[in-house]
Amino acid sequence: MATKSKSKSKSKAKAKVKAKSGKAAPKKSVGKPARKASPKKVTAIPRGMHTITPHIIVDGAAAAIDFYKKAFRAIERTRMPTETGKLMHASIRIGDSTMMLVDEMPEWNAKGPKALAGTPVTIHLYVKDADKTFAEAVAAGATVKMPLADMFWGDRYG
Repeated sequence: MATKSKSKSKSKAKAKVKAKSGKAAPKKSVGKPARKASPKKVTAIPRGMHTITPHIIVDGAAAAIDFYKKAFRAIERTRMPTETGKLMHASIRIGDSTMMLVDEMPEWNAKGPKALAGTPVTIHLYVKDADKTFAEAVAAGATVKMPLADMFWGDRYG
């Protein structure tokens, strides 16, 4: 008389479950406590980001994104609208740098340059061909506040 070992009968049971459902039967650990899921590790500086990232508030963040795409070949990375359509978070990439944008939200005291009648911030954009980039920005609708010129510190600036 032949006897079957328990391990063989378990294997056949698993095979039957797989044949019926198309999926393998879940493995059960015997005598071992369930392993807790380890928390996801967060890096101090996310991949592709730099130490400092501008985060600007503008009246019309979606229009600003469209302008940056045309003028500086920006790539849109994130867009999170509110229920009313305002952008509560957006990010674009220009060259190797990311810039974050949000719409003005006076109820949160988030005011852009129009509401403040100006801004104390200037963001410098370094490019290989300043003349070409300047012309493309103007063609995309940029207003020239300072004509492009060679500066005493060595940059072509405008």
